[in-house]
Amino acid sequence: MKLTPEQRITLHGFNNLTKSLSFNMYDICYTKTKEEREAYLEYIDEQYNSDRLTHILKTVSDIIGAHVLNIAKQDYVPQGASVTMLVSEGPVVEVPTENFEETPGPLPETVVMQLDKSHITVHTYPEYHPDEGISTFRADIDVSTCGEISPLKALTYLIHSFDTDIMTIDYRVRGFTRDVSGHKLFIDHEISSIQNYIPDEAKDMYHMIDVNVYQENIFHTKCKLRNFDLNNYLFGYTKDKLSHEEQKDITESVQWEMDEIFYGKNIYPGTVEEEK
Repeated sequence: MKLTPEQRITLHGFNNLTKSLSFNMYDICYTKTKEEREAYLEYIDEQYNSDRLTHILKTVSDIIGAHVLNIAKQDYVPQGASVTMLVSEGPVVEVPTENFEETPGPLPETVVMQLDKSHITVHTYPEYHPDEGISTFRADIDVSTCGEISPLKALTYLIHSFDTDIMTIDYRVRGFTRDVSGHKLFIDHEISSIQNYIPDEAKDMYHMIDVNVYQENIFHTKCKLRNFDLNNYLFGYTKDKLSHEEQKDITESVQWEMDEIFYGKNIYPGTVEEEK
């Protein structure tokens, strides 16, 4: 088997690089009344309670080959939940055969590698506009690993685990490790874009923008759904119950919200060019 340059490097001791993946997802809903808003938040709170989030994080730990040491979870009042999971190197079933190519990770059928001294966390943030109309749900998931494996291998599963209108994804490699001659290594794998770790079917669904600082090993990708179906943003009814004018107003309101989240700023008329 031909080895890559990364695989030929003999390290001095443990691989001390820390690789951190932050996955942030947003679900947006139009809630015309207080009753609709409360029903939506109750639905979200049930869908993404701490038990379900714990299951998602356990599956992430399986995908990256980790052993769960401790779980702390909490459902909040009136809404929201958090789960923190400490993980360590899992049992090595076989010699790792992981390559260093930029490819999407697996769905939860296989354990691929091992790691040590790491953690996985999730926090949820239901939120709504003070004047009614728009409600949003955000979940922040952080996967931090030490050693050879990249948490980017969990990205495919995370995308499949949430109904997502907007995603922002950050990846950073911190610290350094040394080879046997004492030479510092600040990254141990090639990476040009987080997009290369996202499955093709997901890339086809989203408009994506990269903001990368290659010399600092910092990578950022944000994604917004390409196709808009108003029915996906109404709670408890469909657009055929609305007048044409109501459909137009709600569509503009929801798309405005999506643009502001995607671009990370308050948007005023004429400040963002319409996407081609």
